[in-house]
Amino acid sequence: MELDLPKTAAAFVVLIAVGIGGLIGAPIPMGTDTILMMVAPSMIVFGLICLAIGVAHGQYRAGATR
Repeated sequence: MELDLPKTAAAFVVLIAVGIGGLIGAPIPMGTDTILMMVAPSMIVFGLICLAIGVAHGQYRAGATR
């Protein structure tokens, strides 16, 4: 399967949505406002950093360095 920008963005959004949905539905002592204002942004930033590192590593492995 070849990943392009729309597939990667869709997978990223689905992964974040599943994680946030699971946290909201879990019986944990954390309010929904805390999850949406603190946890969600940190998940998004961490995901983007990991995505950038993964793309750079993939380019390195493929020999397509810039």
